[in-house]
Amino acid sequence: MPKVVFLHPDLGIGGAERLVVDAALALKAKEFDVHFVTSHHSPQHCFVETRDGTLPVTVVGDWLPRNLFGHFHALCAYIRMIYAAVYIVFFSGLKPDIVFCDQVSICVPILHIGGFKILFYCHFPDQLLSQPGSVMKSLYRAPLNWLEETTTGQAHQILVNSKFTAGVFRDTFKRLQVQPDVLYPTMNSNAFDNTTPLPINQILAMEFPEDSVIFLSINRYERKKNLKLALDAMSELKKCLSAGEWSRIHLVIAGGYDTRVKENVEHYVELVSHANALGLTENVTFMKSPSDMEKLSLLSQCHCLIYTPPNEHFGIVPLEAMYAGKPVIAANSGGPTETVVNGVTGFLCNLKPEDFADAMMKCIKNGDVRRKMGKAGQDRMKEQFSFMAFSNQLIGIVQSLLDVKDKMD
Repeated sequence: MPKVVFLHPDLGIGGAERLVVDAALALKAKEFDVHFVTSHHSPQHCFVETRDGTLPVTVVGDWLPRNLFGHFHALCAYIRMIYAAVYIVFFSGLKPDIVFCDQVSICVPILHIGGFKILFYCHFPDQLLSQPGSVMKSLYRAPLNWLEETTTGQAHQILVNSKFTAGVFRDTFKRLQVQPDVLYPTMNSNAFDNTTPLPINQILAMEFPEDSVIFLSINRYERKKNLKLALDAMSELKKCLSAGEWSRIHLVIAGGYDTRVKENVEHYVELVSHANALGLTENVTFMKSPSDMEKLSLLSQCHCLIYTPPNEHFGIVPLEAMYAGKPVIAANSGGPTETVVNGVTGFLCNLKPEDFADAMMKCIKNGDVRRKMGKAGQDRMKEQFSFMAFSNQLIGIVQSLLDVKDKMD
């Protein structure tokens, strides 16, 4: 039985984590032996498959610092991944045929020592996720950026999550003569199919009129996710609706929230304060790190998804909303332009509150539009982004690496 070890920095509940969990589930279903190695895994902040024993997880190096005095996050992430890679090669006894790693590529040359085939999944170049800063920060990032490009190019196979990211990859890693393959993320629809959603008034502990229209935003509490845009769009809506109509409109912002992440804590406070300043307190509910059940219930019972990140690398939440039969209102850039069909499965908007509010108004005024777009999105998701399509492509890639390894052995 071929063994695949997944090496991931922090096994939480973000889109990158959902991708590697789904990849592991796809391989496990085809009788691959899968195992996770990570530097952090909290039972209170993870996907259920990594908590209930479905996917075995080994945590190594969690004692290593995540930052030094609030700085050097990237350097610390590199050190933690190096430590985990050394563990796999010299101490784990796992002896994988393939190591599937993502996010941080510094581990790749170390994994070569073990003679494993290495599959690297690039969600987005790490150097582009770093915020620009001072000259000193540029000097600090320069060797890390060089290492990222060099070590990424040493993987036997490189995958990216969208055509958008493939273009960014080529523009960023100019020294690499590599054409990465696109493996679109998916969602494991079994969770939707086998879950009876909770009533939304139970989740939010409040009552809604029967003719309410509930908009949903699901993203981590990070400034780059542009969640403020959803609040500004609500403020624009308020200007266009009567008091009676406005009382039926509600926005739920459900975000990944980790008390260890300073930005999560700060940005949550910023958003609540902004909602209060706009007079939206009665019409907006904030949730921190909803459980899987709460998230599925919200997606099942909301009327429309609001997706605000600009230049999102891919975006798994729009797929989840489409599977749940909900129209998606998203920024007209990045990955959503490959999943959302403007005017058919939702609306692609410029990053202006007025544009988002206009799309939201169309969903408020016409329930038939919502239902028609929701059905079209559901069909599109099943046809082009299904778990089966993802699984078949991934297994083909993994099998080709195994064939090469067998020939070399």
